[in-house]
Amino acid sequence: MKKLTVVVLFGGQSSEHEVSCMSAANMIAALDEEKYDVLPVGITKKGNWRICHGSVDAIREGRWEPYSVDAILSPDASRKSLLKLVGSKYKEIPVDVVIPALHGAWGEDGTVQGLLELAQIPYAGCGVLSSAVSMDKVYTKLIAKAAKIPMAKFFWCDGRFLAETKEKVMDQAEKKLGYPCFVKPANSGSSVGVSKAKNREELEKALFYAAKYDRKVIMEEAIDGREFECAVLGNEDKHISGIGEIVTTAEFYDYDAKYHNALSRTIIPGEAEAEALAQMRKISEKIYHAVDASGLARVDFFMEKSGRVLFNELNTMPGFTSISMYPMLWEEEGMSKTELMDRLIALALERDNGIHG
Repeated sequence: MKKLTVVVLFGGQSSEHEVSCMSAANMIAALDEEKYDVLPVGITKKGNWRICHGSVDAIREGRWEPYSVDAILSPDASRKSLLKLVGSKYKEIPVDVVIPALHGAWGEDGTVQGLLELAQIPYAGCGVLSSAVSMDKVYTKLIAKAAKIPMAKFFWCDGRFLAETKEKVMDQAEKKLGYPCFVKPANSGSSVGVSKAKNREELEKALFYAAKYDRKVIMEEAIDGREFECAVLGNEDKHISGIGEIVTTAEFYDYDAKYHNALSRTIIPGEAEAEALAQMRKISEKIYHAVDASGLARVDFFMEKSGRVLFNELNTMPGFTSISMYPMLWEEEGMSKTELMDRLIALALERDNGIHG
């Protein structure tokens, strides 16, 4: 059987560059070498695309650039190729499927997905529309609201005009949300740029901090409860995993708590009433459908002390690091990382066949 040529895209220009490298390294390590010829393609923080010939560890540890050469994915649909620099010329390498293991802006937000649609190359994960609206927390919540999915109260503003509007914005946030509240960039992941504000002074600082990462800033009601996550896998035929719980000693599950705090941990399966766990699985399927997701997604929840379940957000390219919940939830179901990668590639080809015939 002919091997499929699989490009794994990693790195990128977002604040989640390092997390993407870790996710991609684990994906590459899980891909079956008997089935796939794997081409790791890193995107530097400056936006330079390079094919990496270094080890998986070099990618994981972020020291891959010295072992790479220029390469670019052609948007030409007649080529369906990666163009690799060899000497002073580019060599064309046909590509069967791409795994965009990119987190955050310029990767998880529909931009790379649009490039791959132009190139007509099958790719793992959600399409342009679902990637874009799921990356933008404001639009995700507007869709969830329209679908009557329960969630925390929220309010958003344009961060570009904070200098002139901050007093009005803070007045409205205090009226609608109260303290404490969370302040986040609308388009960011791994809790980058997120703050918890307990008073007006902290709210002002949090607004300007979030605005460094995105032009839209969202404020949310603080929920006193526990955090849970659910994995979804599939296109039209969806598989919903069991539920995992996030436990952290930090005040909230921020970037450091996720990746640098040894005391943060996951509990699989999550410990909650069966009714609450069933509701999380039901909402996961509902929001997955509402944003027109495909391939994979992770859906995050809060559960209040009363047992009330609230939708938090949907991640269209969830982390694949050694501590990431998404692959662990499927391992709990008996699916290894290698089997999961096989499934993601099969779903990519299935979706592409449905679009392009």
